[in-house]
Amino acid sequence: MRFSASPFTGLPVVVKNLLIINVIVFLVKTTGLGDFMGRDMDSWFGLHFFTSPLFEPWQLVTHMFMHGGFGHVALNMLGLFMLAPPLEYRWGSKRFLTFYMVTGVGASLFYSGVHAIEYSQLIAVMSPENIAQVMAEGHLALADYQNFVDADMAQLNSLLNIPMVGASGALYGVLLAFGMMFPNVELIMFPLPIPIKARYFVMLYAAISVYNAIASNPDDNVAHLAHLGGMLVGFILVKVWKHQGTSAF
Repeated sequence: MRFSASPFTGLPVVVKNLLIINVIVFLVKTTGLGDFMGRDMDSWFGLHFFTSPLFEPWQLVTHMFMHGGFGHVALNMLGLFMLAPPLEYRWGSKRFLTFYMVTGVGASLFYSGVHAIEYSQLIAVMSPENIAQVMAEGHLALADYQNFVDADMAQLNSLLNIPMVGASGALYGVLLAFGMMFPNVELIMFPLPIPIKARYFVMLYAAISVYNAIASNPDDNVAHLAHLGGMLVGFILVKVWKHQGTSAF
């Protein structure tokens, strides 16, 4: 009898490769090997707001493979490792990859769309000179860990120049899909050792994200709007596929 110690044994191909890619990107970022032209990887590949001078179109995809720290990437990859394989086995690799990428990009568009409202409200009350200063110097202020004295300028600087990173939008889409496809599977929410059916697990996480998004805690650097966007896009995709009779293969 043969035994394998590899944690990747039995993982479907897309989930396995997503895990590997995310870990490699994190290591490259941590070592600084991905920095070039005076900008770090978050600056190049994290998602910036559309009007930011640091925005690049590819960031709508690449932000999904960037993470803020070890805890961030570890939690996201643990969620992918635990919840995604049943979906890939049920849908097939091509359908699962489509779901993952569409929910990730959709989450970023939802996040940016909501912030577009905040952006329009800000520039309506700011002078053209202050807006131009943030556009020209905002990324330099961030590099020096400095903030603008003016509150509106500081808020605009944060909106334009602090990138969103992480696969959380896609992961929340995966969580939503898991709850819809396997509603009665029992999951454990750390640190509570109490099994919860997947449908209620999803509802609880959605409620937490809604609360945190509304609360708008200035010290909270989690993109709760992206979480909600991923769940919304995931819900729509699962419903569309179910209506088409292609929710399982």
